[in-house]
Amino acid sequence: MSSYDIKKERKDLYAPKADDFVVVDVPEMSFLMIDGHGDPNTSPAYREAVEALYTTSYGARSIAKTRLDRVHTVAPLEGLWTADDLSVFQTRDKSAWDWTMMIAQPDWITGDIVDEALAVASKKGLPALRLLRFEGYDEGRSVQILHRGSYDDEGPTLRRLHEEFLPAHGLRPSGRHHEIYLSDPRRTDSSALRTILRQPVVG
Repeated sequence: MSSYDIKKERKDLYAPKADDFVVVDVPEMSFLMIDGHGDPNTSPAYREAVEALYTTSYGARSIAKTRLDRVHTVAPLEGLWTADDLSVFQTRDKSAWDWTMMIAQPDWITGDIVDEALAVASKKGLPALRLLRFEGYDEGRSVQILHRGSYDDEGPTLRRLHEEFLPAHGLRPSGRHHEIYLSDPRRTDSSALRTILRQPVVG
């Protein structure tokens, strides 16, 4: 039984080799999502959201394996980030951040499978489950780069994106800043973290 892994099937979107900016076209995909606010390092809501997302994702994976004979690797955690004042991303004022944490699901994961996974997960008393939703996200044309190192060192790269690359190519931001976490921060030194930074654009 072969296993589907989005990092292998969509290397352009989830396993880029280039360490410089590249324009990509991101199709609509289905995600489990939870919205929240505040510093991800200290907010209980953030920790609870991530726990609920992973628990439900692994539950859906198990159901699909049993019922559909389809196996997949659970996709990496992703985050959409915004704030009333976008400068807080460069200054790293994390208390002012709004976020949507999410995990992509393969095409065969349906609403019924998610509902069943949620029913099983509800027995574990996870408070963020009530906030979880399953829906499509259509990002479209975007610019992305593979960032290596600490999350707190992203500022210069983001400045270069918004102040140099986008203006030079006649592009403008059109949606929320997007990050895809390819490394587990619990097991990886901050200097070795690999994070895709993505910005939807128009122009």
